[in-house]
Amino acid sequence: MSRFLQLVLDMFDGATTKALQDIGTDKQSSPKKRKPRQPKRLKPQSLMGGLHRDVNVAPALHGPHMPPEPLGQVLPKAHYVHPRATRRIQLGTTDVAYAFRRGKRRTIGMAIGPDGLEVSAPRWVTVGEVESALREKADWIARKLVEMQERQQQLGAARIVWADGVVLPYLGDQLQVVLDSSSTLKKNSAQFEPAVSPQLGNELAHRVTEQDRAEAVALQTAPQALHTLRLGLPLNAEPQQIRDAVQAWLMRQAKALFVERLNHYAPQLGVQWHKVSLSSAATRWGSASANGAIRLNWRLVHHKRDVIDYVVAHELSHLRVMDHSPRFWETVQSVMPDYAQRRRVLKDEPLPPWS
Repeated sequence: MSRFLQLVLDMFDGATTKALQDIGTDKQSSPKKRKPRQPKRLKPQSLMGGLHRDVNVAPALHGPHMPPEPLGQVLPKAHYVHPRATRRIQLGTTDVAYAFRRGKRRTIGMAIGPDGLEVSAPRWVTVGEVESALREKADWIARKLVEMQERQQQLGAARIVWADGVVLPYLGDQLQVVLDSSSTLKKNSAQFEPAVSPQLGNELAHRVTEQDRAEAVALQTAPQALHTLRLGLPLNAEPQQIRDAVQAWLMRQAKALFVERLNHYAPQLGVQWHKVSLSSAATRWGSASANGAIRLNWRLVHHKRDVIDYVVAHELSHLRVMDHSPRFWETVQSVMPDYAQRRRVLKDEPLPPWS
């Protein structure tokens, strides 16, 4: 029997033989061992959103690959309201309520002041045409409104505090206010003391050469000289008392200086003025009427004399040309070739608020 079994085994291969041997010996086959289950590997996730990309779905755009959005949906809204606003317009992201008036003029005028946008137009121009002009200048209007707002904030920080020792601009220099209630100064009076030391004054009396005189003048006209204005007020004077006293003195100085400069430039321009009055306008330095009446802002006295001269020449030139045509600017230039530079100072050097 064993020989027969061996013969049969020789007829099969090794693997089969082993299996039959196991059968023959009544051995049960050992259960198949299972490999340990490996954790399922996840597909790489995208950096945006934590989800893998589906090849059948268009990829989301991010960063520089995103299409440009309208500025009106990105930039914050800005609102500007003129206290005397009569109309409103949306200029891109800027909502502007502006003061509108009609007058005897040939073009549409726009001006940005501390209060906001002011628009003037001829009587025959439609509102639609005015708004079209505003939209054409939308970028300029928005930029100027922002600049004016920043300018007003700066001026607010430089607001004058009316007390003993306060310093304010005067003819391009500095003027310090000193309260003095001594017997040497009459009550509510004012005394101006130029920024010249007593030693310099004594030296001036002994100098005789032209060079010495030139040097002395240079010392007196040094930039940002500190002059003194003594007021006959007690140290505990109210801020409004100090302000009113300083303003009254400055207005007297302004009126005298304006008359002097008007008389200087009127003959050069071949015109004659008849009356000059002081103005306290917030946004206008001067005006002129065809009858020869001139109005000048008294606060010009804060600026240098050459800037004051520009405004004087400007208003006198209107007695020859009542508009701002090229002929008008040629008239101004005839007596002041560098008028543009002086004009720029009025815009670039704002004065502190007077309150």
